[in-house]
Amino acid sequence: MGWTKNRERLHEAAVSTVRAISRNKKITSNTGVSQRPPSGDHVVISNAPRSTKEINQWRGESDFQAFWYSFHKKSNEIKLTLPARMIFNELEISRVELLGCSKYIGSKKNISKYTDSRSNELQDEKSLNFISYGANLWLKNAAKFDLNDNSKNILKKFIEKYKIDDSKEVFKEELLNNLNDQKLFEKNVLKFLKSLDLFKDDINEEEENDFEDPPGFSDDIDGSNEEEIDQNSDENQNIDIKDFDGEMDVDIQEAIDKVDDKSIEEEIDALSYPNNEFKTQHKDYSIYTTNFDEIIEAKDLVTNDESLRLRNQLDNLIKPHLSTIGKLANRLQRLLMAKQNTSWNFNLEEGLLDNARLHRLIANPSYPLSFKQETENNFKDTVVSLLIDNSGSMRGRSISLAAICADIIGSTLERCQVKTEILGFTTKHWKGGDSKKLWTINGNSSNPGRLNDIRHIIYKSADNSWRRSRKYFGAMLREGLLKENVDGEALAWSHERLLKRGEERKILIVISDGAPVDDSTLSANREDFLDNHLKEIINKIEMESPVELQAIGIGHDVTKYYKNALTINRADELGEVLLDELTKLFND
Repeated sequence: MGWTKNRERLHEAAVSTVRAISRNKKITSNTGVSQRPPSGDHVVISNAPRSTKEINQWRGESDFQAFWYSFHKKSNEIKLTLPARMIFNELEISRVELLGCSKYIGSKKNISKYTDSRSNELQDEKSLNFISYGANLWLKNAAKFDLNDNSKNILKKFIEKYKIDDSKEVFKEELLNNLNDQKLFEKNVLKFLKSLDLFKDDINEEEENDFEDPPGFSDDIDGSNEEEIDQNSDENQNIDIKDFDGEMDVDIQEAIDKVDDKSIEEEIDALSYPNNEFKTQHKDYSIYTTNFDEIIEAKDLVTNDESLRLRNQLDNLIKPHLSTIGKLANRLQRLLMAKQNTSWNFNLEEGLLDNARLHRLIANPSYPLSFKQETENNFKDTVVSLLIDNSGSMRGRSISLAAICADIIGSTLERCQVKTEILGFTTKHWKGGDSKKLWTINGNSSNPGRLNDIRHIIYKSADNSWRRSRKYFGAMLREGLLKENVDGEALAWSHERLLKRGEERKILIVISDGAPVDDSTLSANREDFLDNHLKEIINKIEMESPVELQAIGIGHDVTKYYKNALTINRADELGEVLLDELTKLFND
């Protein structure tokens, strides 16, 4: 419990710092992936590090949010395209970070480490997150911020994409000269975006005076309100940064000293989708703590010997089903290959000379030449994700058939160049774990929210080859793995991963045998707590998301949850039904 308390104290100290710097006692917090920019009176901070080596990077994440609430004033939305909006936001984040580093000298090291960390995480050069972050680095570089190699690479790609040459230097100077004036800074950002052909509205010098309060820039806080804030800040002396400096340093240092510098474990972060509402914003759903949750690759669940034994076990289970499931898989493969192949149009007046019809010309010289043209079939680039319930009720034939189907279908789709992801969800413990223990220690508050430690498993990611992943796929059969199921969060997580993918078509198929069940959570909250959350997530995906959602219930009617669903009464039917559904989807 000592380690747990230290991590909690670090988190509490970081939130206290944010409240002090921003002079806002109403700020709330939770753990997770921070939003850029932050929204509402809320900060999201990742789990406290397990090593002092990472403390500056971690503090930088909370510092940038503190500076946002301290130096950014809320203004009405300006109509911008998505690329322009993301660059606009990153330049504003860079502005408040530079102001914060100037006012609180000690934070510059934190922000610098956090900047390096974010650059290291951004790998996809085609993504908007990657390119737009270059704008943040562009301004930091102009302010003589030290950048690591990954940051320099992102900056280079940003400059190359938007052809930023010496003629744009004037914008850099104007932005740096107006860091303290948000209105003038935003005006210059719009000019900069216009020079990049990302903003079309005209901004004439003659309109200089009109720009003081244009549509889209009228602040919620006017001059009179600022005077009120200054007066109110006297009442908030209990959260003044000067009063916090000594106490917070003691808290953080005490916690750091007790953290084992040699105990770093790499944690797999859930792929975040910017401002993702599917996962975080649900009025009737809450989580007591996420500190003990886990996203883990299947290879980390088993030893090498276990992985070989379980793989052999799965291979033996597959053999009897090859005649039925194998035939259906081959039919699906033929369908996909046919849709991906090109076709030819013949007897045309132009194109490539059709050699096969030259004999007609020889027989009759007056016969016109025949040409042909190749046409591509309109087959959308597709990714398929299978989300498999790994709860205790799936034990036995259900989980075996689910593993068999996922193995055969995954390899079949990969042969047809269709990306496939296999995911599972369960909990780390029966009837609560460390989350419940913490809740008990803290006094058993009423309606605490989800009280178990969830475990989300990546058996195969979409970018991993089947050959590389198949060795560890038998982990699904591991004794003791299957426990309880919190379906709503698992569905949000798998959906979130798909949204980050670049494929044109995204399909998510859920395989489950019952309603969400977590005894600890349901005994401390309403009976329909998990059920309602699942329905809310499903409804949001079906109504608002580009992801095509399908569900198959094993011995359980899932049609009351999912719009596109079917139920099978015996696990043995799963292979045929799953392949049949995929065939229908690809025939559409």
